[in-house]
Amino acid sequence: MFDLQRDDLAKAVLDCSAGVAGFAAEAGARGSRVVAVDPAYALPRDEIARLGRADLERGSAIAAEHPDRFTFDWYGSPERRLSMRNRALAQFVTDLVTHPNRYVAGQLPQLPFKDASYDVAVCSHLLFTWADQLGLDWHRAALVDLARVAAEVRVFPTVMQGPGEPVPFWDELMSDLAEAGLTTEQRRVPYEFQKGADTMLVVTRG
Repeated sequence: MFDLQRDDLAKAVLDCSAGVAGFAAEAGARGSRVVAVDPAYALPRDEIARLGRADLERGSAIAAEHPDRFTFDWYGSPERRLSMRNRALAQFVTDLVTHPNRYVAGQLPQLPFKDASYDVAVCSHLLFTWADQLGLDWHRAALVDLARVAAEVRVFPTVMQGPGEPVPFWDELMSDLAEAGLTTEQRRVPYEFQKGADTMLVVTRG
C-alpha cells in the first residue's frame, strides 16, 4: 500500500499509528531501521495482543457484511487475507517481545520524536479514513508533525472509510500544507482492498 522499494526499506522508517501489525517486524528482519509508534503500546503485552485479535475479527466481519465495498484481487481470496493477517499478528507479538525498543507509545498530532529523526514515515488507515471524526485542524497538525520527524511521509488511503467517499476538506488541507512549506502528491499504488482506495498521499518538506 505504500509502494516501498528495497531502497526505502534501507532507510530509517517510522510506522505511525502502527497498531498490531507485522510491518515493523518484517521490515526489521530485512535490515530496516524501523520504529513503530502507537498509543496502544502503553498497554500490557497481553492486552495489545487481545486488541489485535479483536481488530482482525472486526475487519473480517465488516468485509463479509459489505462485499460490494471490498475487493480481494490483491489477496487472492478472503481466506488468504485472513491467513496473512494472522501471520502478521503472530509476527508482531513475537517481535514485540524480542525487539521491544522498536515499539514506542505515542500518538498524533504530537509525536515523541526529534526533528528529522526518520527518512520515511508511513501511516495507514488513520488520516483520511476517519475524516468524518478527525477534522481539518487535526489532519493539518498531524501531517505537519509527521513532516517534522520524517523527510518523506506516505499516507494510505486517501478516502474515507465505508464506501470510500472523498475527504470533504481535502482542497483546504492541501492549501494549508503548501502554506506550511510542504509539497504534496497523490500517487497510485499497486494495492487495493477497499474499493476506490488505491492512492497514497506523499508529503515532503520543501
